[in-house]
Amino acid sequence: MFRVSAWRVAVMVFAGTLSAACLHGAHAEPLNPQRDSEVIEVLPAGGMAAEDRKLRRLWVNQPTDATTAVSLARRYLSRARELGDPRYAGQALAVLQGWPDPKAAPDDVLLLQATVQQYLHEFELSAAHLELLVARRPDHGQAWLTLATVRRVQGRYAASDEACRGLLAAGVHLESQACLAENASLRGENDGARRTLQQLLAAPRLPASTRSWLLTTLAELEQRDGHPEAAESAFKKALEAEPGGYTLLTYVDFLFDQNREEEALALLVPQPRTDAVMLRLAMVGARLKTPHAAVDARIVRESMAQANLRPGARSTHAREQAMFALWVDDHPAAALELARENVRKQREPLDLLVLAHAARASGDAKAMREADQLRKEMGLHDQRLDALL
Repeated sequence: MFRVSAWRVAVMVFAGTLSAACLHGAHAEPLNPQRDSEVIEVLPAGGMAAEDRKLRRLWVNQPTDATTAVSLARRYLSRARELGDPRYAGQALAVLQGWPDPKAAPDDVLLLQATVQQYLHEFELSAAHLELLVARRPDHGQAWLTLATVRRVQGRYAASDEACRGLLAAGVHLESQACLAENASLRGENDGARRTLQQLLAAPRLPASTRSWLLTTLAELEQRDGHPEAAESAFKKALEAEPGGYTLLTYVDFLFDQNREEEALALLVPQPRTDAVMLRLAMVGARLKTPHAAVDARIVRESMAQANLRPGARSTHAREQAMFALWVDDHPAAALELARENVRKQREPLDLLVLAHAARASGDAKAMREADQLRKEMGLHDQRLDALL
């Protein structure tokens, strides 16, 4: 079974997740729970497990043993995804540094290098590695799937279609059909895409992760097609199949867009305080003027400032910083600058929506024309953009 987590580029990462001590440290406002059941904080997992330490010792002794390196790097990448902390992804790449020439790298190493680069938004480098791998191994379904995702995130739907068809040629039928359906829906071909997704969902004994992924894809289609009730139904079914992760954050964004901040807050409070969750807590808190809004905003602001000390970090996480500038700091001009920087490399519907919102809030007609031209060049159809532009 292919890892459908590769279908989604990691959502909203911009700095290391801050600890609970940072949340409730010397600069934080005191929290006074009113009842025993009130959730104050959900802590991430602790340090490396014993198995991780064992693998690291093996890798130190044999840094070019591919099996050990891949196992350890996968653990680091998993931790990066779990915590929303790209520093672990950097460690994963460091573990794979024994193969500086991608042409000489084993298949598993090459795929993992590309997957980590995808996570870090190094999309062109990731695609180059993946194209090398599928040229070597045309039957490598996971490589085709990841390549399709990377090209979609870049707004290159035709190139993504090619990778989807490569997936079909590799004998991976369900993922290939869903891949092509998502691209079709992005181009506005919603009726056919909807039918395909519903047919795939009707298959018996679907794994929970696959069902959640298909339902989330359907929910996003319905959002773009202007059917919020259908979108909400699909989101809820997706979360029933597999709670948390990308689906939960996307549903929170849906609720925020619908001005249903109280419901969004209720979903966010029990979640581990990853950067993605903290950003949304700050956004929701700013609208609701919650007691902890200032603390949440300060934590995110400090996290972004720390991240920006690293070379290239601002461009890598410009979307999240634009969202914060627009919906928390109420600085539309700064948000517009960041949103423009972001769409130079990342062009998912959310990226264009942030750009359009920032352009409208700034009253910048030129920027609105730029956003409209960009979506036309991509071939993206989204009724939310229609309403803004």
